[in-house]
Amino acid sequence: MLQPRSAAAVVVLFSALAAGAQQPTPQQTEAVRRGAGDTSIFAPLDLYPSPNVYRTGDGRPGAHYWQQRADYDLHATLDTANKSLSASMTMRYTNNSPDTLRFIWVQTEQNAFRPGSLNTLVFAPDSRFGSRSFVGGDVIDHFNQVVNGHATPLKLRDNGTVTKVDLAEPLAPGKTATFDAAWHFLIPEHGADRMGRDGSLFELAQWYPRVNVYDDVRGWNTEPYLGQGEFYLEYGDFNLSVTVPSGYIVAATGTLANPREVLTPTEISRLAKAAKSDTPVPIITASDLTSGAARPRTTGTMTWRFKAHNVRDVAWAASPEYQWDASSWKGILAQAYYRPSAAINWDDAADQARMSIQEYSERWFMYPYPQITAVEGPISGMEYPMLAMETKSRDKPDLYNVVTHEIGHNWFPMIVGSNERVQFWQDEGFNTFINTFSEARRYPQNGNQMQRAAEERAQVEQTQKLNIDVPIITNPDRIDPRKLGFTEYVKTSVGLQLLRQEIMGPAAFDDAFKEYTRRWAFKHPTPTDFFRTMESVGGQRLDWFWREWFFEDPHFDQAIESVQTADSSGVQHVRVVYGNRARGVLPIRAHFTFSDGTTQDFEYPALVWSTNSVRYVREYDFTGKTVKRIDLDPDRRLVDVDRTNNSWMAQ
Repeated sequence: MLQPRSAAAVVVLFSALAAGAQQPTPQQTEAVRRGAGDTSIFAPLDLYPSPNVYRTGDGRPGAHYWQQRADYDLHATLDTANKSLSASMTMRYTNNSPDTLRFIWVQTEQNAFRPGSLNTLVFAPDSRFGSRSFVGGDVIDHFNQVVNGHATPLKLRDNGTVTKVDLAEPLAPGKTATFDAAWHFLIPEHGADRMGRDGSLFELAQWYPRVNVYDDVRGWNTEPYLGQGEFYLEYGDFNLSVTVPSGYIVAATGTLANPREVLTPTEISRLAKAAKSDTPVPIITASDLTSGAARPRTTGTMTWRFKAHNVRDVAWAASPEYQWDASSWKGILAQAYYRPSAAINWDDAADQARMSIQEYSERWFMYPYPQITAVEGPISGMEYPMLAMETKSRDKPDLYNVVTHEIGHNWFPMIVGSNERVQFWQDEGFNTFINTFSEARRYPQNGNQMQRAAEERAQVEQTQKLNIDVPIITNPDRIDPRKLGFTEYVKTSVGLQLLRQEIMGPAAFDDAFKEYTRRWAFKHPTPTDFFRTMESVGGQRLDWFWREWFFEDPHFDQAIESVQTADSSGVQHVRVVYGNRARGVLPIRAHFTFSDGTTQDFEYPALVWSTNSVRYVREYDFTGKTVKRIDLDPDRRLVDVDRTNNSWMAQ
């Protein structure tokens, strides 16, 4: 999901937060320090879980790694008059764990909009993740388990946005249970900015009882859905059918399985052309909508069918006003659906989608799905497998920032299936980081990748100066919504950028980051799996960096404490005491300027602070010239809350 990133918005937000800022308590800081008696930033970090047969000590899935599987046949009927959805499903749940299960949990997330729900108590009704005073909720018509060909009604325990389902018989390891369920709900106009409706347009997500994840780390993951924290889901194959009025056009996760039933021959021909075109081809035009040529018929209803393989979710959007453009890259269809009122910027969206999958595929991991779709609607920015929701934007670069962000989520967490509900940074932060490369590729005139990273570092510095920062690893539902963006998105991105450019080096970082993505594609990594992979592939122990950047929130303030010079026989001897005035440590980047106008750079890794985290002394000899000035981090590549102590000038 996208967070506001404009500079003006950030300044206003920081000013508002500063008044109520608090430093972390000693207990919070101490809770993440490890090592017997060693409380330094360099103390060994006792990561969790311990290496075992499921997860190795170097960050790989273990020899006996397992995860559950859920395959769905979903059927949805949209009632546009009553603004409601009726649906049914057959779910096949395979127990790959070593445990016998006597119940499962499913997500009933429309219950976030029931009166008195936890969501309504935590978030103000008119807030971004609030209910906007909408009264709704899931109504389960039936939930059965099919045993020996017979449907057995199951006992349900409503727990708000999660529901416990007692099984008709225990599910042994290696066995599959089949469930049959039906439900309906009123569609909220504003579904916590993740789904909703706008006039005749509907965007449906979190719309079916998705089985919760049962994993080797925490067993059943049953965190409630409050709107701010996102999702954690199992992979499987999906068959989706959506019945809508015949005048509607539907976009969804997956590949359209019945084009001859729902498209005109002209649209099918245009799609075939788009599948071989690297430039957008109009599939449905504004004139098609006006003339009625967009639909095979306009009376009654029509059912659109989609198939998706090895995904963790499905979502869809439907509107009678959708224009539709498409192009392709390496056989992958890149599509955009938008209303004529958005065409001034959205006529570029299909090409923006195409460039996004090209960038992330070439740089990190090949996109594994047959299509990617961007849909325009009321949602400001939200991601699902093969489907990205965006709203209208002020210009094309602004639209691209949203499109490429939501499409980037197909890598994190749609391919690398981390637990967003608990570790928000593992998808939002990683995605924000890869976005800087994509944005720079599309619009280099607005800043290269390093310049965009510098803008994010400036935000982190500002939060630290105002003491409004919190540790990245904090559960997203426990973070002030106003701090969520710069904590989970921006600060994580800045940390990865520092790790790549200043600590590991681009070659080692890219090697490790790509290996993490490859190892954990279509699996469930923990933060520890990421940390261990980066260390084992990158070749460095990074306990100190994980501690300072993810578990704690120390500040950073390097300084030039003192400079002593002595001249002898044309040689100037210089002794520099570099200071570290905060708990956080980073490499030293010193820039020397000499009296003859020449310069020289000296760089020292962060580990030089390991024996004395306060002072680091270096001595230099320069022949035939004298030092005129010394500056720390003159290019502002590091984070530093006080740059007034970063320079020294000879008297």
